Amino acid sequence: MQKVYDFLKECGTYYLATVDGDKARVRPFGTIDMFEGRLYIETGKKKDVSKQLAINPNAEICCFKDGVWLRVAGKLINDDRREAKKHMLDAYPNLRGMYSEDDDNTQVLYFEDATATFYSFGGEPEVIKF
Repeated sequence: MQKVYDFLKECGTYYLATVDGDKARVRPFGTIDMFEGRLYIETGKKKDVSKQLAINPNAEICCFKDGVWLRVAGKLINDDRREAKKHMLDAYPNLRGMYSEDDDNTQVLYFEDATATFYSFGGEPEVIKF
């Protein structure tokens, strides 16, 4: 999982796909964290993405850098613990103007039953499960 985390950090921006009814929804994200051996993202509970994940936790993220792209698919599970929120916000202090580990809006979610696949043009895919 460390390789997945490192690649996402290097990319800076990744794209998160969720399901909204029978439609796919994709948007850019930039927060990624490893906490207690899990891969986390962050959002706000007031956002559509949070509502979509509450109904259907299946999601996929994708990013691209230097001819290699990564797809991570799995379920995003909400973690309402203060410690998980604080860890994420400590890693992204610029978000503290909008979010706090003590507010009712900050949401961190971790991947469960995830499959990460690294691809490159002409190369064999590398699959990592966590």
